[in-house]
This record gives sequence, C-alpha cells and structure tokens, in this order.
Amino acid sequence: MAGVRRPNRGPSAAAANRAALIVAAREVFAANGYDAPLSMVAKAAGVGQGSLYRHFPDRISLALAVFEDGVAELEALAAEPGATLDDLLTLITEQTIASTALIEMVSVPPADTRMIELRDRVADLLAGALEEARRAGRVRADLTADDLVMAVGMLAGVLAKRPAPARRVAAVRVWELLRRGIGA
Repeated sequence: MAGVRRPNRGPSAAAANRAALIVAAREVFAANGYDAPLSMVAKAAGVGQGSLYRHFPDRISLALAVFEDGVAELEALAAEPGATLDDLLTLITEQTIASTALIEMVSVPPADTRMIELRDRVADLLAGALEEARRAGRVRADLTADDLVMAVGMLAGVLAKRPAPARRVAAVRVWELLRRGIGA
C-alpha cells in the first residue's frame, strides 16, 4: 500500500524498493511536477529516504529512471515499419498529457548531460520520422528535429498550466495550431 512504511527486509528488497520508487515518482511528478519534494516520493513508495538515495543519488537520476520507459516506448514505436512522424508526436503528446514533468526536467537549466542525452534520444527519433515526412511533402522543408522538440516544450508549457482534466482538450488545440505552422 502506497505511503505505508514496510518492515526493513534488507538487501533482498532492493529491486522491489527501486520499482516502487519509480512508480511513486511517476505519480508524484505527474501530480506535483518535477520539483516535488523527494520525501513525498519516498513516502508514496513506502520506503525511507535513505532507500531512495541509495537507488537514486539525485533528483535527475530518479527522473531519468521514471522517463526511461517513455523514451523506450518511443524508440519501439519508431522502430515499427510504417511508423510516422504523426505517430511519434501523438505518443509524445499522450506522454506529455500524463506528465509534463519530463519536459520540465529536460528544459530546466542548468542542463545535466544525462538530460541532454535523453533529449537527444528523442530528437534523433523525431529526426528519422521527420525526414520521411519531409520527403512526402507533409512538413516544411526547413523544419528540424530541434524545432519539434521546442514545439513539444511549448505544448508542455501550456499543459503545465492546466488541471489534468483539461489537458487533453488543450493538447489537441495546441497541435492543431502547431501543425499549421509545420505543415508544407
């Protein structure tokens, strides 16, 4: 049960504790943003802060573990035959609706090299799909993967200011407007 302290089971609990921390961090970051207190994450996971810091020595390490699954999901989609730029942007939008914390994490200075690597992985995925969309004449010739990452950041900025129930409507409208700007 989240938030209830479990008895210390020693090293045998390490994997379960790590998994519980990642689940709790995903929920806490989604509800409270990237700057949410890490004590809140530990409490939600039912572990002590010492356990949190043994697994994740800093906030960025924890956030990267949380968002690794999302990036892996994007990579799997990009690897599927026939996956399009729209498919990737739709999945990114769904992930952003669920939690704007990833975008906050990637865009908050000072940039940590691990955050830059995560951002670059996403940009590389978009670049591959972007090239296909450019060849098909669906996007502007001067559009870059960095432009798309910036557009996702703009989306996250809008969504961060909306309560969770209103995010989907706002996301649809933002992409309607952005697609007009990036279209051929």
